[in-house]
Amino acid sequence: MGETQGPLSGIRIVELGGVGPVPFCCMLLSDLGADVIRIDRPPGYDGGVHGDPRFNLLHRGRRSAAIDLKQPGAADTVLKLVQRADALVEGFRPGVAEKLGLGPQDCLAANPALVYGRMTGWGQTGPFAHEPGHDINYIALTGVLHSIGMAEGPPVIPLNLVGDFGGGSLYLALGIVSAILESKRSGKGQVVDAAMVDGSASLMTLCYGLLASGYWKDRRGSNRLDSGAPWYNVYETKDGLWVSVASNEARFWRNLLSVLGLSEDEVPDQHDTNHWPEMREKFAAIFRTRTREEWCALADGCGACIAPVLSMTEAPMHPHLRARGTFVDFDGILQPAPAPRFSRTPGAIQRGPAQPGEHTNEVLSDWGISRDEIAALRQARAIV
Repeated sequence: MGETQGPLSGIRIVELGGVGPVPFCCMLLSDLGADVIRIDRPPGYDGGVHGDPRFNLLHRGRRSAAIDLKQPGAADTVLKLVQRADALVEGFRPGVAEKLGLGPQDCLAANPALVYGRMTGWGQTGPFAHEPGHDINYIALTGVLHSIGMAEGPPVIPLNLVGDFGGGSLYLALGIVSAILESKRSGKGQVVDAAMVDGSASLMTLCYGLLASGYWKDRRGSNRLDSGAPWYNVYETKDGLWVSVASNEARFWRNLLSVLGLSEDEVPDQHDTNHWPEMREKFAAIFRTRTREEWCALADGCGACIAPVLSMTEAPMHPHLRARGTFVDFDGILQPAPAPRFSRTPGAIQRGPAQPGEHTNEVLSDWGISRDEIAALRQARAIV
């Protein structure tokens, strides 16, 4: 593979194929320029997306080698790749990597400077460590799920953004990059244990601080950021669409009232929580008098912190996102562009998602496995 583009160019990472949080973490690292090779299961495993693998955008940017880790010689081959890597990333249940001969002890013996990134929901230790689970289970345990939703309704599932990707992938990516920086100084590797329960709890730091202060009520839909406040909420418009309102600060609150055609004398104090329910009803009735487009046009340039609630189909077409190139068309698929942005070493989508095993020979050869060894592995059905 030629030189990658981005601030992590020159960093080599081995990804033991999985679903969800680990692929998203490795997609981010690849977008930032790391040369990530994905060790996939043999073809036939779709990694969580049914149908054509080219639509599995979490796999973009990496080459794929199909290696059956349960076959003789497979683990030794991965350890040879590890010798040339800066990091390895795995998302198995605790103990599985060790049974395959690819646990931290095995890999750090092969490369003492290696960063070994581990992703689990519950963590490597604790009473739940070996229990199955998914995103909402992890955020349910940390107070996140309880806190999202309307006061009169059940908890609202925030897709799998908070546990899998926010509390998992992003924390693991930060941990891996941090540990690589430290390894370059010390020459010593270490294990990064990224648990989605830990990351999800960390994301709630602000709220737990507010709870301790007495400012935050431990009831869903009762606070300024959880749909309790009328000036931080969503409202349905005349055409059945929605707008978001986030007029937190006093000046934005005054601007919101101006857009709604209200004076400060007509409404209670902004922070009078006793009157929030009636204020929400008043605002809701007013927002239902115009279409979403009309409200956005009326609010344009007024500093009221009003934005349309766009669907996934609408979002890429919005003028602001088009101007910034927030979405890009790559290989005929519209998708989010790499983020964040760098002034001197911008990241890039290195390539589209690979077919499982598409680059097996190429990857192994590039990373120092001889032609004879590759032939022997193929004969033993360790690679496909």
